[in-house]
Amino acid sequence: MHPKHKLREAVDSLYRHTHVNPEAYTRLVLNCVRLNDPHQAKRLQSHMEENLYEPTTTFIHNRLLDVYANSGKLSDARNLFDKMPQRDIFTYNAMLKAYSKTGSVDDLQGLFKSIPCRDSVSYNTVIAGLGTKGCAREALEMFVKMQKQGFEVTGHTYVSVLNACSRGFDLGRGKQVHGKIVACGLMCNGFVCNALTDLYAKCGEIDVARWLFDRMCYKSVISWNLMISGYMKNGLPERCIELYCEMKLSGLKPDMVTASNVLGALFQMGRIDEAQKLFKEIEKKDTISWTTMIVGHVQNGKEEDALMLFNDMLMENVKPDKFTVSSVVSACARLASLFYGQTVHGRSVHMGVDNDTLVSSALVDMYSKCGYPTEARKIFNTIDPKSTVSWNSMILGYAQNGKDLEALRLYEEMLNNGIKPDSITFVGVLSACIHEGLTERGESYFHSMTKQYGINPTSDHYACLINLLGRSGWVEKAVETIKGMPYKPNSLIWSTLLSVCKLNGDVEHGEMAAKRLIELEPDNAEPYITLSNMYAANGRWKDVASMRSVMNSNKIKKFAAFSWVEIDGKVHKFVSEDRMHPESEAIYRELDRFIRKLLKEGFTPNKNLVLHDVGDDEKLRSICYHSEKLALVYGLMKKPEGRQPVRILKNIRVCSDCHLFMKFVSRIIGRAIILRDSNRFHHFVGGSCSCKDLW
Repeated sequence: MHPKHKLREAVDSLYRHTHVNPEAYTRLVLNCVRLNDPHQAKRLQSHMEENLYEPTTTFIHNRLLDVYANSGKLSDARNLFDKMPQRDIFTYNAMLKAYSKTGSVDDLQGLFKSIPCRDSVSYNTVIAGLGTKGCAREALEMFVKMQKQGFEVTGHTYVSVLNACSRGFDLGRGKQVHGKIVACGLMCNGFVCNALTDLYAKCGEIDVARWLFDRMCYKSVISWNLMISGYMKNGLPERCIELYCEMKLSGLKPDMVTASNVLGALFQMGRIDEAQKLFKEIEKKDTISWTTMIVGHVQNGKEEDALMLFNDMLMENVKPDKFTVSSVVSACARLASLFYGQTVHGRSVHMGVDNDTLVSSALVDMYSKCGYPTEARKIFNTIDPKSTVSWNSMILGYAQNGKDLEALRLYEEMLNNGIKPDSITFVGVLSACIHEGLTERGESYFHSMTKQYGINPTSDHYACLINLLGRSGWVEKAVETIKGMPYKPNSLIWSTLLSVCKLNGDVEHGEMAAKRLIELEPDNAEPYITLSNMYAANGRWKDVASMRSVMNSNKIKKFAAFSWVEIDGKVHKFVSEDRMHPESEAIYRELDRFIRKLLKEGFTPNKNLVLHDVGDDEKLRSICYHSEKLALVYGLMKKPEGRQPVRILKNIRVCSDCHLFMKFVSRIIGRAIILRDSNRFHHFVGGSCSCKDLW
C-alpha cells in the first residue's frame, strides 16, 4: 500500500476513537511532515480542535505549520498561526517560510519586523522570499543587516541574494555580492558558482558567465544546464548546441532540462529534422519537452505538425499546461482553423486552464484571426485581471476585422483602466486609423508613443504611418517621413511605400521604392510585379516587357497565389483556374451559374485588372476563375444551407474584382462571407464589406 494511503487510514482510525492519544498525534504529524501531506495534516488539526487537545509544547503545531508552508497552503498556515497559544523562533520561521513560498513579500517583511526573536534561518528565509520576487535592493539590504547582527552568512545566503539580483536583472548589486563571495573564499561552492553563472547570463554578460563556468571546481548537470540556457536566452543557439556536445563528451548524462533547451536551439536555427530526431531519443518525455516541440513547429511555420504533436501528447497521457495549450491555440490562429480552435478551446475548459490569462489571450487572438471578433470579445470580458497582452489581442482583433472604431474605443478604455500600452498596442491602434482614414488622429497616436510613453517606434510603426499618409494621398509626406527615420529603412518600409504609390498611381516614387526594395531583396518578385502592373495600368507595355525580361534573366519566380476553405475540419486549397480538385467540373459549373446570375444583377468583371496585352475573352477567363471565387463556390456547394458564414483564406491581397464579386454574392444569397487575405479580414454582409472598400 502507498505510504499516503496508510497515513490516511491511520487518521481515519483516529477519528473512529473518542479518546485523545498525544503519542498518536505526534507520530501521525511526523508522518505528515515526512510525506508532505497537507490534507491529512489539516484533518489532524481539526481532530485536535474538536477534542479540545492543546499540546504542552509548540512541537506538534510547528510541524503542522511546516507542512502547510512547504505545500504553499498560506491560509491554513495563517489560521493555525493565529490560534497557537505559544510561539517560538521555529513558529515564526515556519510562518516566514509560508509567506516566502507564496511570494507574499509585504506580509513576509511585515512579520519579520514584528517577531520578537530572529536567527540566521529567519534572515535566510526572508532573503530567499525576496529573491523569488526579484527584489534585489531589499534582499541586499537584508543581507547587510544580517551581517551587522552577527549572524553567520552561508553559501545558501549568497545563493538567495544572487537569485534576487538575477530575477531583478540587477547586475550592479550582483557584482557587489560577487566581490564579497571572492573575499570570503566561496568560489569553489558549486551552488554559489551556479548562481553567479546564472546572474551574468541573465543580465547579458554571457562571456563572463562562460568564464566562470570554465573555472568551476565541479560542474554538475545543473551547471551545464544554466550555461546552455544562458546561451539560448542571449540568442546564441549555435553556442548552445556546441556546449551540449561538450557536455556529452564530458561523460555527464543530459536531463530533460538540457534536452528542452537544445530542442529550442535547434528550432531557432531551423534544424527541424535534428530536433525531431533528438525528441525521439528522449525516453521519458515530459510536458516541457512536448511543449518545446509544439512551440518550435509553430515558430517554423509547421502549424499542422504542431497540432499532430499535441494529439500525440494527449495519446501518451502527458498532461498539457497553460503554455502548451496557448501554443496550440496560436497554431490554430495562424491556420485560421476555427474547427480545431474550437476543439482546443473545449479541451482547455476540460483541463481547467481556459481562465488563465495566457490561454484566454491566445483564444481572443484565435477567434479574431478566424473572423469571429464577437466571440473573441466574450472571452476578453471574462479575463480578470486583464494584462497588456489581453488588451492588445482584442484591439488587434477588432482592427483586423474592420471594427476599427471599436478598436480605438477599447484603446481609450485600456488607458482609463491604468494599463500602459506597449509597441504592439500601437500597431493595432495605427492599423485602425489606416482603415478608418483617420490621418491626423493616427499621426497624433504615433507621436504620443515617444512623448507620452517613451516607446521608440519600430519599422512596423513607421510602415503604418507611411501607409496612413499614402492612403490619404500624401505620398510626398510619406517619403519625407522615411527620410527622417532614425535608422535605415528596411524592406517593409519600401514595400509599404511601393504599395501606396501603386494605389495613388505615383510611378515616379514607385520606381524609387521598387529600386530600393530590389537592392535589399534581389530575389523578391514583389517590386518587379508591382512596378510592372503600374506600367501596365498606364499602358506602358514596353516597360512591362522590360520588367518581365529582367525577371526572366535573373530567374525571379512569382509566388503562387492560392485560397483555401475549411469544410468539416478538412482544408481544400485552390489556385487560379484550378482544375486539380476532384470536383472541379461541378465547381466550374456552379461558378459559371453564379457569374451569369450576378451579371443580371449588374456585376461587371473588371478586365482592366488583367495586366497583359491580350484579348478581352482571354482577360475574362483569367479574371473569372481566381482562387478565392473557386473556394467560395466550393464552400457554398458543401454547406448550401445554414446561417454560419462561409470562411475563405487567401495568401495574398484580394483583387478588387473578387472583392466586388463577394459583395454581390453576399447580397444575393443573404449569407455572410468572411475572407481573410494578407492585409486584413473582409466581412461581406448584404452587399457591403467591413473594410469599407479600403484595404
